[in-house]
Amino acid sequence: MRKSIKALLLAGMVAISPSFAASASAEGLMTVIVNDPSNPYWFTEGEVASATAKELGYEAVVSAHRGDTNTESNLIDTAITNRSVAIILDPANADGSVGAVRKAVNAGIPVFLVNAEINQEGLAKSQLVSNNAQGAALGAQQWVETVGDSAKYVELLGAPSDNNAATRSNGYTTVLSQYPDLEKVGQDVANWDRTQGFNRMQSLLQANPDINGVISGNDEMALGAIAALKQAGKLQNVTVGGFDGSPDAVAAIKADELAYTVLQPVAVFAEEAVRQADNFIKTGKTGADAEKQLFDCVLITKDNVDKYTAPFVLEQ
Repeated sequence: MRKSIKALLLAGMVAISPSFAASASAEGLMTVIVNDPSNPYWFTEGEVASATAKELGYEAVVSAHRGDTNTESNLIDTAITNRSVAIILDPANADGSVGAVRKAVNAGIPVFLVNAEINQEGLAKSQLVSNNAQGAALGAQQWVETVGDSAKYVELLGAPSDNNAATRSNGYTTVLSQYPDLEKVGQDVANWDRTQGFNRMQSLLQANPDINGVISGNDEMALGAIAALKQAGKLQNVTVGGFDGSPDAVAAIKADELAYTVLQPVAVFAEEAVRQADNFIKTGKTGADAEKQLFDCVLITKDNVDKYTAPFVLEQ
């Protein structure tokens, strides 16, 4: 019987490491490569994928490229050397990761992408990502409900190398532009990072001390913004919205510091990627109808935050 996602998350998984010497396994080695495990989102991605692979009888190793395509390429080389039977990859760059994926495919190793896409179809067997446009619309609508239809606000954007950053920002704009009295007075790139979110928010506040809201491309940047607003004594008059559904964001919602977060179902599609890899290894087919697959996001607010039962898991 399939274990629940919650059980996988709570079971205790593998350590993140830069390399791995393959050991004997009935099914072989499955390599999981994430972005940066210091971010709870990517940590959970690696944990769930690794645990699912082990449940299915594989050896599993998790490593991290931290957004660097050279490191990513080296990790792909290691996966090839270790004769991985499949690679689960959160790509570092929509364009820059194409070569690394092609290298694995040319070595006969199927690649399954999670969380972020590459700008080429037909290389990876699957590309499983959150429905970022749908999630951004959910978040922006909730943001308007909280702030109102007249406000000055700023936006924090994710890494430009990640297509998700533009998709979320465009989704926010599609909703917020319908309200002529909502004025975006500033924006900055904070690269999904909490410290950069703090620093960028400080600068945006200096230029725009009378803002009423902050809309953020992810939770880490939003939490950095909250810290900067608290330091400036302005948080109580500014609504902040996030995106990811991280445990720290949930804690901030409970503390009345974050208005909402949009939960990305990373625990769902990280597990599904491994199951599709297992299907492909055993049958030559993923079992999915298409290479690119979207997974809908869910809104977390004060009203349903108590249904958050494990990292990135909300009981419906």
